[in-house]
Amino acid sequence: MEQQKKLELEKIATKIRLGALEEVFSASSGHPGGSLSIADILAYLYFDKMNIDPKDPKKADRDRFVLSKGHTCPALYAALALRGFFDTAILKTFRSKTSILQGHPDMKHIPGVDMSSGSLGQGVSAACGMAKAAKIDKASWRVYTILGDGELEEGQVWEAAMFAAHYGLNNLCAFIDFNGLQIDGDITKVMNPTPIDEKFKAFGWNVAVINGHDFDQIEEAVAQADKSDKPFAIICKDVKGKGVSFMENEAGWHGSAPNAEQYAQAKAELEAHLASLN
Repeated sequence: MEQQKKLELEKIATKIRLGALEEVFSASSGHPGGSLSIADILAYLYFDKMNIDPKDPKKADRDRFVLSKGHTCPALYAALALRGFFDTAILKTFRSKTSILQGHPDMKHIPGVDMSSGSLGQGVSAACGMAKAAKIDKASWRVYTILGDGELEEGQVWEAAMFAAHYGLNNLCAFIDFNGLQIDGDITKVMNPTPIDEKFKAFGWNVAVINGHDFDQIEEAVAQADKSDKPFAIICKDVKGKGVSFMENEAGWHGSAPNAEQYAQAKAELEAHLASLN
C-alpha cells in the first residue's frame, strides 16, 4: 500500500476512535475497548475497499457489512458519519431516547447499516444469508463481517461457519477481532476459543492471521479473500482500547464509559496522534 494511502487511513482510523469515545462519553455508557480495536479495519473497509454510496445507502449492487459484535457500534457509527451517511453531530446523541444511534446497530433507522445486530453469533449468521443470496442471484457484491473473539464462544458462530463452507460462500470475508479480552477477562480463561485459525480451517475456511492495526497486512489479507475458493477468515491480532494508553489491554474498558477527566486524557492522546500525522 502506498505510504500516502496508509497515512490517510491512519488519520481516518484515529478520527473513528475519537468519534467512538465521544459517543460513549456523551452517553455515559457503551463499549469503548472493542470499538477502539476495530477502527483500523473499519477505516480500510469503508474508505478504501467496499463498494458503497452514502447518497444511495440501499443501492442493489453495494457490498454489505455486518457488525456481528454489535456492542462496538460506536466505531461503526463514527465510520458511517465520517463517510457521509449522516452528520457527525449526531454522534453526541448516542443512546439518547430520541436518537437513531442506539446501543446496537439498527438497519431500520440508521443509514448505511445493513443488518441489525447485538445478540452475539446472529450477525455472522445473517452475513452468511446475505452471501448465499448473492450466490443465488449471481451477484458480484461481497459481504464483510466483524466478530469478537469472545463471540466465538457462541455455538451459533460455528453453525454459521459450517453453513458458509458447505455452500461455498467465497464471497464472505469475516474479520475476527482477536484482542484477547472479553467482559469477564482473558478469553482463554473464560471459555478458550483458541486456536482460532485452526478451528476455521477445520470448518472449511481459508484463513489469514495478521496484525489488525497494519494496513499493509489488512490489504493483503483482503486481496487473498478476493481470490479465495472458500469463505475467508482474517484473524486480527488487535489491542483492546487501541490508541488510548490507559485503556489498552485492559478488560475493564470493555463496557465502561470514561469520566470527564479520563475522556479529556483519551481525547488529548488521540488528537496528539492525529496532529503527528499531518
